[in-house]
Amino acid sequence: MKLKPLITRISLIAVILTAGVMTWTDSPSAAPAPPALLLNAAGATFPYPIYSKWFTEYNRIHPDIQINYQSIGSGGGIRQLQAGTVDFGASDAPMSDEQLQQAKTPVLHFPTVLGAVVPTYNINGVNQELSFTGEVLADIFLGKITKWNDPAIASINKGVSLPGADIVVVHRSDGSGTSYVWTDYLTKVSKEWETKVGRNTSVNWPVGLGGKGNEGVSGLVKQTPGAIGYVELIYAIQNKMPYGRVKNAAGAVVKADLASVTAAAAAEAKKIPADFRVSITNAQGKGAYPICSFTYLLIPSKIEDGAKKQAIKEFLHWMLTTGQNDAEGLAYAKLPKDVVTRELKAIGQIN
Repeated sequence: MKLKPLITRISLIAVILTAGVMTWTDSPSAAPAPPALLLNAAGATFPYPIYSKWFTEYNRIHPDIQINYQSIGSGGGIRQLQAGTVDFGASDAPMSDEQLQQAKTPVLHFPTVLGAVVPTYNINGVNQELSFTGEVLADIFLGKITKWNDPAIASINKGVSLPGADIVVVHRSDGSGTSYVWTDYLTKVSKEWETKVGRNTSVNWPVGLGGKGNEGVSGLVKQTPGAIGYVELIYAIQNKMPYGRVKNAAGAVVKADLASVTAAAAAEAKKIPADFRVSITNAQGKGAYPICSFTYLLIPSKIEDGAKKQAIKEFLHWMLTTGQNDAEGLAYAKLPKDVVTRELKAIGQIN
């Protein structure tokens, strides 16, 4: 009969001991896990494949630092940077003088890699690799060339049986550095394009369907018979989409690859100014692919948060050195060594 009170006392002691252990484990003296430093960034879709790899890899090496990147297009990245809603932005198009004046603090441009924008198409029954001139691409996107068997296309693709199908133009619907690169090139090779449309991250497209991001354009081209669009090289490769060769300033018809992108950068290297804002489309040199660009991280020159400032500077150093080794595996070209040297010095301008 005395067992029940004894059991009750034992149970009570067990509860007290358990509570004591819980209190000890959860006590304020226990060292909490260090909070992650979150950096928010937004911008270009052109470099998203390599940025995604870089930010993931950097977080693996530095688990206390996380970089959250929104691939929303260069125009969106610039606007968010100007508004101060992100820690840094990203763009394939260098910011204009007017855009720089609208920023809350002076902005520095840091080239990250080089890439190519390619014409990609979906033509039933055509498996060959097509060739284009700048003038033909401009006339297609102006709506002047409307059939795939147009003599202007056929004359530079002898031996290819081109159908009389309608051409469906696909372009970006968002503010886009990829569009800037594409329209910058067309402006250089076509007076009519320069007069009627011009170069910008967003333009009044004469014809066509709009897709959001490189992903959206890729998807529309793949699902639309007769379509032609423009995407960053890695998107064409990843989606197994055909893309055309383009005639360059030296008269050679060149395919976009690491060698031809690097050749374009080398041809224009001496023209790169101190702030790195430069266009390398339609570069001279027989081996240069004509629709290439640097892509940039846009970094405020003054960062009040000391921890964020240090984290961004350390990431930039890593990106310019170790991170460059990831570029070629994702069909981007590494930065020229002299550009890297200049950028490493420029990190010191972040205060």
